[in-house]
Amino acid sequence: MIKHLCKVVLLLSFISLTGCASLSVEPWVKPYERQNLADPIMRLSRHPIANMHVAHVLEAREAARGAEGTGGGGCGCN
Repeated sequence: MIKHLCKVVLLLSFISLTGCASLSVEPWVKPYERQNLADPIMRLSRHPIANMHVAHVLEAREAARGAEGTGGGGCGCN
């Protein structure tokens, strides 16, 4: 029983390893599809002024923890 189980595990691991080795690494995004991702609508930050304000608020609120990489008291005082 144990020998049979070992053979099955060995066979499955061999199949899975050879299956991964036979795949060639290709980019998921083709060169002709990159223009769709470069569209401004795909950006996470669509409004730069609002994003600067949110970053400032987070920096002032979370400065004691170091969320944005700056140090401070966390009270918003400069």
